[in-house]
Amino acid sequence: MEIMEIMEYLPHRYPFLMVDRVLETTENKITGIKNVTINEPFFQGHFPGDPIMPGVMIVEGMAQCGGLLVLKQVEDRKSVSPYFAAIDKVKFKRPVRPGDQLRYEVEITVNRGTLCKMTGKTFVGTELACEAEMTAVIVKRNQ
Repeated sequence: MEIMEIMEYLPHRYPFLMVDRVLETTENKITGIKNVTINEPFFQGHFPGDPIMPGVMIVEGMAQCGGLLVLKQVEDRKSVSPYFAAIDKVKFKRPVRPGDQLRYEVEITVNRGTLCKMTGKTFVGTELACEAEMTAVIVKRNQ
């Protein structure tokens, strides 16, 4: 899935779209990537002279991948959005810096229609950078 198709699914736009490409999807799993560049707006203040991607942005990227996976299973995806309901057991294992490519691997563990639980892992190469459990709810969009 290329960026134009991703933008058909997700309402996020610059500077908050955290998925550049989807490499693979199955019914319950998705793998996506984000190319991290020094041009990301958060690097101006996080931290000058020692740029590190904020952990919340890494988790947001995993959540967006999970949202893509959930929306692929919804018939009328343009009328709904997946919203974060909970984030649990988040662990950061290594810093993410400009030049890194993030690989998000997200799996749905529970799907109850409007409520989905997922596990996510983010890798830089073969190194685990972050892991989390996430819960999303599907809500009608205000149009």
